Amino acid sequence: MDATKLKSVLESLLFISGEPIKISRLAKICNTGKNEIEESLRAMEKDCSEQKRGLKIIKKADSVQLGTDPENADYVNRLVSGEISSELSKLALETLSIVAYRGPVTRAQVEAIRGVNSSFVLRSLLMRGLVERKETVDIRGYLYEISFDFLKTLGIQSAGELPDWKTLSQNEKVEELLDDSAKL
Repeated sequence: MDATKLKSVLESLLFISGEPIKISRLAKICNTGKNEIEESLRAMEKDCSEQKRGLKIIKKADSVQLGTDPENADYVNRLVSGEISSELSKLALETLSIVAYRGPVTRAQVEAIRGVNSSFVLRSLLMRGLVERKETVDIRGYLYEISFDFLKTLGIQSAGELPDWKTLSQNEKVEELLDDSAKL
């Protein structure tokens, strides 16, 4: 893949991921070496800086993520504070229900149940303090689960107190769906 195409692909992957992603995983997805990925990321960083773009490449250890330019923080804060203070959307309630009844779950499992990308909805729920994410060593990515604030807001002591929790948390059709998506 030529350098211009690789930068374009990486930008798309980092945007859609919404979470840090390992450079080795990017190399595997792009069917190229880690050195080529790192070189393209450096070129992307340079482009963002020289062109005064609103995006930045953020690196931590062997992971990378797309972030916003700190100079735009006031504008980003206005958007984010509006999201936090507004009511939950139907999509957010749907995602929150999946986490509450099926959690802890991965983002991929949430997306398998919903059928659409859920990274931005999960980010919104994280910012509102309704869900928490935990890193794990045995799977890639994070596990999402309801937070103590979620429980306090509803006035319950555990997810088991949610309506029809036992039935909905162990639904056979959902289990089949998750099994099928794991095979892909």
